[in-house]
Amino acid sequence: MTSQKQLKLGAFMRPVSIHSGAWRYPGAWPDANFNLQHLKRLIKTLEKARFDAFFMADHLALLNMPIEALKRSHTATSFEPFTLLSALSQVTEHIGLIATATTSYDEPFHVARRFASLDHLSNGRAAWNIVTTSNPDAALNFGKTDIPHTDRYARAREFYDVVTGLWDSWADDAFVRDVQSGLFFDPARLHTLDYQGEHLSVRGPLHIARPVQGWPVIVQAGASEPGRQLAAETAEVIFVSPGTLAEGREFYADVKARMPLVGRNPDHLKILPGALVVVGDTVEEARQMRAHLDSLVHEETALGLLSVALGVDASRFDLDKYLPPIPETNGSKSIQQRALALADSEQLTVRQLAQRLGGYAGLSLVGTAQTIADEMQTWLDEDASDGFNIMFPWLPAGLDNFVDKVIPELQRRGIFRREYEGTTLRENLGLPRPANRFFEAG
Repeated sequence: MTSQKQLKLGAFMRPVSIHSGAWRYPGAWPDANFNLQHLKRLIKTLEKARFDAFFMADHLALLNMPIEALKRSHTATSFEPFTLLSALSQVTEHIGLIATATTSYDEPFHVARRFASLDHLSNGRAAWNIVTTSNPDAALNFGKTDIPHTDRYARAREFYDVVTGLWDSWADDAFVRDVQSGLFFDPARLHTLDYQGEHLSVRGPLHIARPVQGWPVIVQAGASEPGRQLAAETAEVIFVSPGTLAEGREFYADVKARMPLVGRNPDHLKILPGALVVVGDTVEEARQMRAHLDSLVHEETALGLLSVALGVDASRFDLDKYLPPIPETNGSKSIQQRALALADSEQLTVRQLAQRLGGYAGLSLVGTAQTIADEMQTWLDEDASDGFNIMFPWLPAGLDNFVDKVIPELQRRGIFRREYEGTTLRENLGLPRPANRFFEAG
């Protein structure tokens, strides 16, 4: 196969491995999720390999699964994303820094200010992963009840408009800093937003200069119908979780086809499926590594994660029978649907389904550097993705194996960079700098 297109690669790093057995794997760092020295070493390795971005997911509740499952989770303690990425921005120069911030329980002014600050601290490498938090346990931490699914997306759409409007508060040339006249900024180059909407009311302006990138890159992860529409209208990178090539092609075609209808160029969106990657010297060795990793998932953990996915307490079911009818969740509908589809297609018992979901049931690339590169190139060539958000099976060896073996193979094929294209995340992703909606020439 030959391809003129270039893969874009993110690294999913919070938790440092999506797999719940990762911290128990032989040679793994059990504290990798909460050890700054380890995380500095990992991001430097990713930057040396020319990864596009370091991606931090987030959650806003600890008590979101039974304590018997939670006590076995390596995600029980994690750094707050902005604090960590601000620190990591000072030990890196090129790799993008993607932080998750919720539109459900945060406020637009806070989000706009934090991301503008991170973009300046990193010289233009920040990105905002927009999420609509669906966890009822998170709502309790903010003195609220869970927000209905449709309302979450309506608020998110307004939230995006407000945040990007606040980033445009200042023209790029507003800060004249004229020592002789004593004029620090030109008031004519400052805009007050005065936003009044159905869900939000924000005056502004933002008291920080316009971000280096104009706007930090907009990332989105929703796969439901409202999530796809929000992505088509706003996102520049999508983190999605199709399980098969066919699902990837369907999602890719659907979202990109929506973009011209809302006045956007489909090339200005990069779709990056999440993929757990296990690299061995032979395919059989890689399969054995994955099997051992899966064996480290405790049944209590598996049932806890299944409960989160389904939105009901799975431990009350007969574990050796098939799932009973499951009511529609107010949580993540795409995650629930994926679990139900897996159970139905493979006729899995509750116990079997829990074990599959307890490790990682999404897209997995398990094999040699050559076979993994083959699969990644197929997804790229067949318009199923623009790259991948790589999930490492354990740290540090799982990451090192990918960097040392797969990256050189992708570079040899000419589908992954050897040097960064620019200095900002937008430049490296091939995304334009947004015009300021309030001022000509920025």
